[in-house]
Amino acid sequence: MLTKEKIKTTIDSLPDNFTIEDIIEELIVLDKIEQGLNDVKEGRVYSTEEVKKRLDKWLK
Repeated sequence: MLTKEKIKTTIDSLPDNFTIEDIIEELIVLDKIEQGLNDVKEGRVYSTEEVKKRLDKWLK
C-alpha cells in the first residue's frame, strides 16, 4: 500500500520542473512495485521452472 510518506518522497525526487503526467507516471510505477512486493510477500509468485512450463505451452 502506498503511504503519504512514499508519495512525498517520490514527488521530492522529481526535478523542479515537471508535468502532471510525470507525477502520475511515477506514482503508477511506485504502486506497481508495491503490488509486486506484496505479491512476493504473500507467495503469489512462480518459480523459473513454472514459468518455463507455461511459456512452452503458450509458444506451441
